[in-house]
Parts: sequence; C-alpha cells; structure tokens
Amino acid sequence: MTIEYLKKAAKTPSTGEDKTREIVADMLAQIEAGGEDKARAYGETLDGWNGDIVAGKDAIAAAAEKVPGQLKDDLRFAYDRVRTFAEKQKNSLGEFETELSPGLWAGQRLIPMETAGCYVPGGRYAHVASAIMSITTARVAGVKNVIACSAPSQENGGIHPAILYTMDICGADHILALGGVQGIAAMAFGLFTGKKANILAGPGNRFVAEAKRMLFGRVGIDLFAGPTEILIIADGAADPEIVAVDLVGQAEHGPDSPAWLVTTSRQLAEDVMARMDGLIAALPEVQSAAAAAAWRDYGEVVLCDNDEEAAQTSDEYAPEHLELQTESLDWFVARLRNYGSLFIGEETTVAFGDKCSGTNHILPTKGAGHYTGGLSVHKFIKVVTTQRMTREANRQVAAVTARVSRLEGMEAHARTGDVRLAKYLPDETFNLKV
Repeated sequence: MTIEYLKKAAKTPSTGEDKTREIVADMLAQIEAGGEDKARAYGETLDGWNGDIVAGKDAIAAAAEKVPGQLKDDLRFAYDRVRTFAEKQKNSLGEFETELSPGLWAGQRLIPMETAGCYVPGGRYAHVASAIMSITTARVAGVKNVIACSAPSQENGGIHPAILYTMDICGADHILALGGVQGIAAMAFGLFTGKKANILAGPGNRFVAEAKRMLFGRVGIDLFAGPTEILIIADGAADPEIVAVDLVGQAEHGPDSPAWLVTTSRQLAEDVMARMDGLIAALPEVQSAAAAAAWRDYGEVVLCDNDEEAAQTSDEYAPEHLELQTESLDWFVARLRNYGSLFIGEETTVAFGDKCSGTNHILPTKGAGHYTGGLSVHKFIKVVTTQRMTREANRQVAAVTARVSRLEGMEAHARTGDVRLAKYLPDETFNLKV
C-alpha cells in the first residue's frame, strides 16, 4: 500500500486527552460529593447562569413564543423524518421464542430502559437537531423518563429558546439548564429530578465525551461521540468546489474537528486544497476561526494509487461521517466496513444528515466506528433472553450441564443438574462425570 500525505495533521483526535481526563475526573468527583449545590455552582462559573436549573412550563411556553413559525415548521420537518426512521429501526427488532430441542424453549424480549439522559450542545452553536436526534429516538424506543439538558446563558435567559422548544416537542419529561460536565453529572447522579439515567446519549465537546466515558459502567452510554469528523473519498470526477465546501462544513464545528480527504486524483487534491483557505476566510468570524484551526491542525489530504487503497485508508480512520464522491459508488458501498454514517454521491452531504434528512447524527468518533454504529432505538432497548423447559428436557440438558461443569471444576454448578435429575427422573441412571 503506497499512499502519500499531501497534507498531514499536526494533531490527532487523541491530542490533549490526559489533561481533559484530569479536569473531568475532578469535576465528577466534586459534583457527586457536593450534589445539586456543586452542580449549580459549576453552572454559574462555566455557563454564567444563576437562574432556575429546571425549566418549567412557563419558561417552555415563553421559549415557544420566540421561535418563528418557519423555524417551527422546519423543526417539525426534521422531527417527522427522524421519528419515522427510528420507528423503522424499532420494527427491525422483534421478540420471539423458539424450541431449541424437545421441551427446551429460549426467547428474546425487548425492554426499554427506564430513564435516559440526553445531552444537547448549546455553547458555540444552538444544536436543535441534537435534541431531535436523542430525545425523539429515546421516546420511540419506549423509554419511560427522558431527561434533557443544555447549556444556558444570560443572553438567552436560560437555554436557547429554539433548543428548549425542540426539547419539549420531542417529548422530554425534564429539562435542565446545565451544560458540560455538570449537565452530564446531574443526569447520571439523578440531581434535580430524583431519577438517575440508565443511559447517557448525545454529542458534545471533549469534556462531555470524557465525562460519558468515565461514567460508563455505572451507566450506559450511546457511544463515544467526541468532536465531529468528516472523511471524503473522491476521485478525479468529483467537483472540487463541493468537496472543499463539505470539508469546511464540518471543520466549522470547532478547532479540534478533523477533516480528511482521501483521493485517487492528485489534481483534485490540489484543487481542493487551493480552495480551503478562501472558503474558510469567507465565513463569519467565529466559524472562520474554528474552521481555520481545525483545518490547520487536524486536516489531512491522502493520495492513494487506486480505489482499494482509498477504501483501506478510510477503514483505518473509521470516520464518523464518510462521504463518497466517486464514479464507483456501488463498489465502495459494498467494500467499506468502518464508519458511523455513509453519504453516497454528491447529491447528499453530512449537513443533511446532521439536520433533517432522517438518519441519526449522533455517531462514533475517534475510531469507534471499528466496533459500533451510531445512535439508534436499539441503544435504548435492552435485548434480554428467557428460558423455560419441561422436566423431560432435563434428561439431556441437566446431564450435559453436570458433565461440562465438572470438566471446568465447578462442582456446585454440576449439582444443580444432579438434583433435578434425581427429582424428575428418579428411576433412571445417568453418567454425570467427565
């Protein structure tokens, strides 16, 4: 495999992890020990908010009044598509019971989690779409209690009105005006609601992602969803303007958002790189600064000899978002294995999935696409098993269990089979030793 880096990143998605881990560990420990008072104190310090933490009906109604009618229609458009796709996902799973051998039945049940905590980023940008992605999906899954949180500000008088409105229409039961680690901790520890989350879901910055990672085990998490990533596989037939615009579209998320181009065309690579600085400079100041840092420190352009090398390179990155802008779309779709969400052809783009087209935008980052997909209703549902059998079925199952258990040295296990055979089939003799 002979690839050439026409642009190599100075940093990786793992840069700065040790310091992040130290900060988050200290915050989680302090909030767990100090409870609601400590969470509120962090909110005042980091969010600059000293108002109500729990958003009440009046605050929600006031937020709805501030959301323009066209935006409400747009949010409903996105909500309807995300909900419909989630419903299709749920219908793809089913409960069953099957007879594995005479008298032995095994089954599968689907049990929604009791409480979900949904984090909605609200710092640099008002991520209304993230509210739709997590809260709607949890609701479709059948979660009983859905808690949502987002960063408030004095400027907005709390949570951004559009985020608050969206959280409400998607079905959040409790809404907390807390961002960052303090929001994640409040949902995990049951602060302000009395309900501890069984699972934490939603994207966020590196501190939010690390807080979820540290809490995993005590609670479930959807996946590792850190700073967003995009990788585009493009060949000589791709439009360099569209490729460049799509890379910039994700780089504006923040200064640590990787944007990668993998191509079999040196000319395309050069054309795309020539456009990047101008496209970034044309953005508003905040977005331009974020995109410039992201492209400078995390941007990469990889030149490959052929499609197979491009596919191998992409699978090694396992990007969160993967766009295909090539003449060999069907080949790549069949060949690629590692990604969070795939966007096939020039006509679609990451932003469509991010905002409203229907698939979930809460996706694996930092290589997690090697072992998991994105958020779905399945993340909020426990797939559990059941077993029942007749006494006659013990003739085989109990005897096999006893012999295997003794081979393993687990005598107490073996005797649970012995005692049933003695009770159910007292007139028969069994070989219960290895």
